[in-house]
Amino acid sequence: MELKREQPTALNTVTRYGDHFIEVNEVQYTHAIAFRPEGTVRPWNVTAVSDITTEQLILAADIQKVEGSAIDFLDDGPVTRFTNTPEILLVGTGTRQHFLPAAVTAPLLAARVGIESMDSKAAARTYNVLMAEGRNVAVALMLSEGE
Repeated sequence: MELKREQPTALNTVTRYGDHFIEVNEVQYTHAIAFRPEGTVRPWNVTAVSDITTEQLILAADIQKVEGSAIDFLDDGPVTRFTNTPEILLVGTGTRQHFLPAAVTAPLLAARVGIESMDSKAAARTYNVLMAEGRNVAVALMLSEGE
């Protein structure tokens, strides 16, 4: 059977990964990274799962907070609003899956950003599938716990 290599796209694609590196568009990274299908691949400043905070997730998803409006008092409680939100943020927690604390994910979930944590290899594969389907996805990948 003849296999043809797909033509490269302008979208950020995970092209290879290992225990000590992740490759995006054939560029190898040896530290935690975050990116979306379009835009730059950015360093993600986490070295352990315990470093993942709400602010780190906001940076990973490449979203911006929006100041409150005059009618926010109508909501049941304080609501953080964001712009440029992805449908889903995939969080690769290294070589093993770690679940993120509810308090860390709650502001993004309230803004209707789905968050899935899984080991980084699974997150990379899932990202490629969702990105190829044209989904609005973001991914943050750690290489290992305690890089």
